[in-house]
Parts: sequence; C-alpha cells; structure tokens
Amino acid sequence: MLLTIDVGNTNISLGLYPPGGSDVEPVLRWRMRTDPRLTADELALTLRGLLGSHADDVTAISALSNVPAVLRELRVLLGRYYPDVPTVVVEPGVRTGVPMHVDNPKEVGADRLVNTVAAHRLCGTACVVVDAGTSTTVDAISAKGEFLGGAFAPGIEISVDALASRAAALRKVELTPPRSVIGKTTVECLQSGILFGFAGQVDGLVRRIVAELGDGPVEVFATGGLAPLVVGESELITQHRPDLTLLGLKLVYERNSAAQSRPGRRK
Repeated sequence: MLLTIDVGNTNISLGLYPPGGSDVEPVLRWRMRTDPRLTADELALTLRGLLGSHADDVTAISALSNVPAVLRELRVLLGRYYPDVPTVVVEPGVRTGVPMHVDNPKEVGADRLVNTVAAHRLCGTACVVVDAGTSTTVDAISAKGEFLGGAFAPGIEISVDALASRAAALRKVELTPPRSVIGKTTVECLQSGILFGFAGQVDGLVRRIVAELGDGPVEVFATGGLAPLVVGESELITQHRPDLTLLGLKLVYERNSAAQSRPGRRK
C-alpha cells in the first residue's frame, strides 16, 4: 500500500492508499501535531503505532515537508526504517507535471504543487485551491493545469492568538458559529469576526482570482485543517477535499514510478 505523508507547519497528515487503484480517498487517514524537535526514531515509532496492523503493508511512500527540521529527520527515517521501499520526496526536481507560471518556481512550496495536481485531476477545469492551515493560501490553476500563483493571508489560529495577546480584554474562544453575525457577548463578537470575517476574506480573494482567470467554469476547492471552519460560511467554495494534498502525493508518486519503469530508464 502507498503511504502518503504531508508535513505541515501545524500538523502532519498521513494517508494509506490501496495498490493499483484509482481511489481518490485514502482507506485510512491520520493527523498528528508537527513537532520540529521530533527525531527520526520518534517519528518512526509514532508512525508504526498509527499504522498498527498495516505497518508491514507499506510498499511505497510519497512525502513532502514544509518544515526543514522535520524534512531532515524524515529522510533519515526513510533510509533507516524503509531502505527497500520505493519513495518519492516532493521537492524541486521531482516530476509533478505542473507547468509553473511564476517568477521564481523554487519559491513555490511542494504542498501547493501537489494540491494543483490533485485539484486539476478532480475537475479538469480552471480551479482555485483554498488551503486553510497555519496560513490561508489561495492558489489559481488554469484550465490546462498550470500553476499561476496565488495569495497568502494569516491563518485563523495565528490571527486569534495575535488578537488575544495584543488586546487585554480579549481572549481565545471556541471557534464555532455564534447565534448571529451581530454578537451579543464578547465571545460571540469574537466568533463572528473570526468565522464570518475569514469566510468573507476567502470569498473576496477567490472572487478577484476568478475574475482574473477569465471566462469558463472555475471549481473552488477547500482543504487544510481549518477548512471546516470556513466551508460552511463561504459562498464560493464548491468542494471540501480534506485529503487533497494526500491525493496529490499519490498522483505525483504514480507519475514518477511510471517514468522510472519505462524501458530505457534506469530504475
């Protein structure tokens, strides 16, 4: 089975896909907190515990990391615990099949590229990917599957932390919808501003990006750990795909393994 590993700044997402299928969703999925102090051995122990009875079923691995310290330990883990398992670590130089229409392609994070691969595979049209995590990333993909760039905004949790630390009378609150947009208590005012405000921010960015993409259908995907907070309040998000990055890792692995298995190529 193919194990996919997405190391984000806040969480590590893992998915297990059956071999030789066109499944777009993993049969099993886990999330754990990202700790840049994790060693390869600690990561391997946690991974084996999560996999449980499937620990010995892993026949291939596709991974990415936006955290350099964890990426280093991830490489050690793969070499030490999975030396005979075919692996793809998505980074510059790895085949993704995504034409990049940006000034400096090396600046583009691996997660944004694999999201592009997955989103375009799912819809086949121009699309926008809203990745709500540590930061809120809104990326544009052309009808041909080209990565066009996007926009960054502070993530929901970062903004809540900043507000609580800078305003003496305000505090962290549970991120659930209030009774109405017009809050009647301090907690409801915060909830309204956070949830409805971020949904409005996402819709505003998406609306401007769609206008620049021009005519034709545009699908809007939401992914990331905080996407559920925005999806229900957004007017423009059309699909919620929590496993979008994992699917992209699966597709990138298949592309690279197919290229290496062609006649005349060294394996």
